[in-house]
Amino acid sequence: MSYAIFKTGGKQYRVSQGDVIDVEKLEQAEGAHAVFSEVLLVAEGGSIRAGADVGTATVEAEVVSQFKGEKVLAYKYRRRKGYHRTVGHRRRLTRLKITGIRA
Repeated sequence: MSYAIFKTGGKQYRVSQGDVIDVEKLEQAEGAHAVFSEVLLVAEGGSIRAGADVGTATVEAEVVSQFKGEKVLAYKYRRRKGYHRTVGHRRRLTRLKITGIRA
């Protein structure tokens, strides 16, 4: 089974063909084709290539959807001061289906 580790949005992901992953938002429409060229490692069978040995490997994916993640709440509080504050946000994410790993 072959897999690859690639980088996008400041994070690294280990993927195989057919995987569905959520990454930081990409500026592409649903159904679009995305190609990631910043591949850090490629493993095919028993051989593993990393660093300069990877060469021009790419990870290809299809954009399944654009959505917001779960709400993250941050609660601020100062004791004995009557200060309470709740703030929150929802990350914007892109769901990708990996269609291929080109080595």
